[in-house]
Amino acid sequence: MKVSVIIPAYNEELYIKKCLDGLANQIEKPDEIIVVNNNSTDNTVLIAEKYPVRIVNETAQGMIQARNRGFNEAQYEIIARTDSDTIVPPDWIKKIKENFLDPDVVAVSGLANVYDMTSHLSKQAAMQSLKSYMRLMKSALGHDCLIGPNMAIRKTVWEQAKGTVCLDNHEVHEDIDLTIHFAPFGKIKVDPTLVVSSSFRRFKKLQSYIEYPLRAVKSVQKHKQYTVKARGTAFIKKIAAKALNI
Repeated sequence: MKVSVIIPAYNEELYIKKCLDGLANQIEKPDEIIVVNNNSTDNTVLIAEKYPVRIVNETAQGMIQARNRGFNEAQYEIIARTDSDTIVPPDWIKKIKENFLDPDVVAVSGLANVYDMTSHLSKQAAMQSLKSYMRLMKSALGHDCLIGPNMAIRKTVWEQAKGTVCLDNHEVHEDIDLTIHFAPFGKIKVDPTLVVSSSFRRFKKLQSYIEYPLRAVKSVQKHKQYTVKARGTAFIKKIAAKALNI
């Protein structure tokens, strides 16, 4: 079983070295690492070039566009994806492979700690918030969901689903959109022992606590016909209220 790792990157000079160091220190090495440069204007590419990676340039701006380009470029049967500001543990590739020994599994995800938490919050609180979010999404979807910095999928399933995934970064939560489009092909699995460390930077702004949950809700509303438990708008609004703690 061979694994391609995809890292979308836009102006990540402060973070990408730690990300690539984590991949270099794997017990079982990835078979390829693809850094998708999404119009970076800083030293992201110069830093990435110091590592054994393949750099692909995607000029269409956006996380979904960069992610899709990386998935399309991947050569091997398992496509793992993480973020430029994420540090994966040494057994990340090893555990991903173990999860895909189950032929029913089409996508795997895990959890994420934070390594640069602000002083007024704790890492435990951040982890609990993520777990609560994932439980809420499981309630809405009827199955587990994927998170961007810590996921892996089968290449064969991507080839079948890629023509249906949404492309508007503002209208959907890209992780949930992937989850919804992969679920018809098999099992979405969350491995609680598969834990990465990500930057807290996106959540230093209050806007993030509103934007991400709302986009997740939009994703579910948009694709109720794909969900295992399509419970209607009233239920989804209830989920949104819980996610926003209102």
